[in-house]
Amino acid sequence: MIRATTVTSAPDDPDDTITLQYDDRCRRRIVLTSDSGLDFLLDLPRAARLRDGDALVLEDGRAIQVRAGSEELMEARSADSAHLVRAAWHVGNRHCLCEVHADRLVMRRDQVVCNMLKSLGCTVTDIIGPFDPEGGAYSGQHGHHQHE
Repeated sequence: MIRATTVTSAPDDPDDTITLQYDDRCRRRIVLTSDSGLDFLLDLPRAARLRDGDALVLEDGRAIQVRAGSEELMEARSADSAHLVRAAWHVGNRHCLCEVHADRLVMRRDQVVCNMLKSLGCTVTDIIGPFDPEGGAYSGQHGHHQHE
């Protein structure tokens, strides 16, 4: 089976694509199937967080562009930024994966967290889209992987 051993920036004209949800984009070694049906082994020297737009380089030089797949998410908004920062603190205190934007927080759907955010005065809306949460302060790379 052909292997992908390098992650790089996607070329303008990739040979193939692969659409993966967040959990499947945090890997070191796994058999994957591209969007066109090509089976290959992701075989990286260490676990990487693949981001939308990255490319997996196969041993024969072909590049497979990573696409972030859609997931069931929820979006929390608040009347002002100070209130949103407090809500973000509570989400982090629960150790929930979260995308932090200037005007909203995006998380996986979770009724308990949804109820908590509403009780804090946030407006919570269900959405569908790609998920790219913060990597964590101790990841050493601030949520980004190093390209080879």
